[in-house]
Amino acid sequence: MTAIAVLGSTNMDLVAYVARAPGRGETVTGREFRTVPGGKGANQAVAAARAGGEVVMIGAVGTDEYGSSLRTNLEHAGVDTDLLHTVAGPSGTAHIVVDDEGSNAIVVIPGANGTVTALGPGERAAVAAAALLLLQLELPLSVVAEGARTAKSRGVRTILTPSPVQPLPSGLLDDVDLLVPNEHEAAALTGCVEPHAAAQILLRQVPEVVITLGRRGCLYAARGGERVLFPAPEVTAVDTTGAGDTFVGTLAVALGEGRSVPEALAWASCAAALCVQRPGASTSMPYRSEIDAL
Repeated sequence: MTAIAVLGSTNMDLVAYVARAPGRGETVTGREFRTVPGGKGANQAVAAARAGGEVVMIGAVGTDEYGSSLRTNLEHAGVDTDLLHTVAGPSGTAHIVVDDEGSNAIVVIPGANGTVTALGPGERAAVAAAALLLLQLELPLSVVAEGARTAKSRGVRTILTPSPVQPLPSGLLDDVDLLVPNEHEAAALTGCVEPHAAAQILLRQVPEVVITLGRRGCLYAARGGERVLFPAPEVTAVDTTGAGDTFVGTLAVALGEGRSVPEALAWASCAAALCVQRPGASTSMPYRSEIDAL
């Protein structure tokens, strides 16, 4: 199995389902509310584990009732939580509104995630032992940068999801092997709304880029190679929450298994297509047998 370390957030998602999202100053009536384990780091860990990876989660949860639920959810997926620390105070939460088109808007409250500011010896050893390191931006940037540096120094391939998008510290992208933004994040990082142009700019800083485009698939670009658009399976989306994390976690497993880039992207796209047909984040992520059957 592919050894994957995930350095990232663990949140409880508080999800409201509505016909349409409210505008500024507006109140709408929702039809359903769910509490679902999430967080971009934990989501990618669950996705990778369900896809067949050997996954260790590095991060923190709080001492509230959400903390134990979040840990249990990861363990049930087969994720190693020995390096998921419990710290005094609340766990991270994400407040999510999902409309009838499956689109979402999210507010993240870091909670315990904000205490993860540096790696200890155990965390550095876990990164060094992995084939791939998955990073996102829901932890303090100091530890994200440290994780990337540690991986680079040990020859570990690093995949960064730049979400929530924000200015990045100098040198971080120099330590990243594959950047996976969605089209909005790519535009925010480059100032270019056209994905091909954005990819060209991002390749000045990282060797490979995959820009996810929702129902239009994804754009892959590498230094010295052609940019290739890979279509997504046609499905009816119920909830897009967690789709990007499903894509990244599954992609990491496929790349770790030595699959070609086209095969890995197609497999990850199938996983994301299954995810969006189900409500929730980590609860909607498919197992390897389901992905293979699509």
